[in-house]
Amino acid sequence: MHPLRPELVAVPGTRHAPTPVPGTVRDRFPALADPGVVYLDSAATTQKPDTVIAAVTGYLSEHTANAGRGSYGWSTTLAARIAAIRTRAAGFLGARHPDEIVFTGGATAALGAIAHSWGLAVLDDGDEILYNPADHAANVLPWLHLRDTLARFGRRIVLRPYGSTRTGEADVDDILAQVGPRTRLITTSHLHHVYGGLSTLEELRGRIDPAIALCFDCAQSGGHLPVDVTALDADFAVFAGHKMFGAPGTGLLYCRRRVHDRLRPFLPGGHSGVRATEAGLLSTGMPELLEGGTHNIPGILSLAAAFDLLDELDLFAVAAHNRQLTLRLIEGLRTVPGVEFLPGPAHAGCAVGYGIVSLTLDGISAADLGFVLTESGFLVRTGAHCVPGADPAAGSVRVSTHLYNTLDEIDRFVACVAGIAGHGR
Repeated sequence: MHPLRPELVAVPGTRHAPTPVPGTVRDRFPALADPGVVYLDSAATTQKPDTVIAAVTGYLSEHTANAGRGSYGWSTTLAARIAAIRTRAAGFLGARHPDEIVFTGGATAALGAIAHSWGLAVLDDGDEILYNPADHAANVLPWLHLRDTLARFGRRIVLRPYGSTRTGEADVDDILAQVGPRTRLITTSHLHHVYGGLSTLEELRGRIDPAIALCFDCAQSGGHLPVDVTALDADFAVFAGHKMFGAPGTGLLYCRRRVHDRLRPFLPGGHSGVRATEAGLLSTGMPELLEGGTHNIPGILSLAAAFDLLDELDLFAVAAHNRQLTLRLIEGLRTVPGVEFLPGPAHAGCAVGYGIVSLTLDGISAADLGFVLTESGFLVRTGAHCVPGADPAAGSVRVSTHLYNTLDEIDRFVACVAGIAGHGR
């Protein structure tokens, strides 16, 4: 069974074909009660199921306490629940050890933690990082900031950009051309937030120094398709709780054990895994090393409810559902005059799709197209989509789906775009 590509999930002798996502699942999301609204912006944030809402409100209304800060039952029970959720998250993401999972304020905070806790500690003058300038700003700006910060202390690191393919994946040939003896990290989007291309970097195995750290931004893949950080051979991987049905302000940072001894705290303070001694600061280990301060307790509790729903529905089924919606969307939009697809599944030579398609329509700006679509009840994202340096005025419309979307909604969306195109002409 291939753990990363949902189109390969039905392997004889290893796994049955995924069970279809039940149509009643939409009833679990209170915000989608209005049939006149079609939410197609799950790449920005997912809607929240009733159980996630209950987890947050339950903490705020019953036994509110600070986990692990007291000896009374409310506090100790919460600490035990958070420890159990950490273990649950490790299993959900394919990590081998719970201490490889760090709770953060989100995927952006997790990437910043890597730059500050790993980059500041290990990078020397002349070391290099490979990155994709077309990735989300959260996987670009931390490395630029790291370079500028190190330069203030006389260490000048090199950032080497690589490109994307027409199918929206990381260009592995370009990466290989950039890799050198001073390469210390390669960072990429696992699922690109604009293009919808899936990058595993598996083609690099055996062709680069295994000491080079691999970092995956899984903000778009976590909760949308099966992710196995061990199978990815990741050293770092980041996840956004709010994009996998959890509450905002919650993220997961995977740090492989082999990098633990190279990490320094980036939020030293209360319960940060660091204590002061006469000889200086002494680390008490992971994951506390990177978790200074009070956890976002309701957010972490919401993750448990999100995992429950995703386990119940089967992530392979969720991925298959998103692929079906993506292919239906591409097939329908191909017939609309003036539609042009950005790199991604629309340019692939086989039937792939992970729930993200970006497009433009000749004769109308992305902003105006998005406005008309919104007036018709279709909620989509427009603009540059957090790509640093991109021109928002020359942006695109991004359509992103999830398990609560239906084929009927996709057909209605395509008909709306076709009507706009016809009116414009």
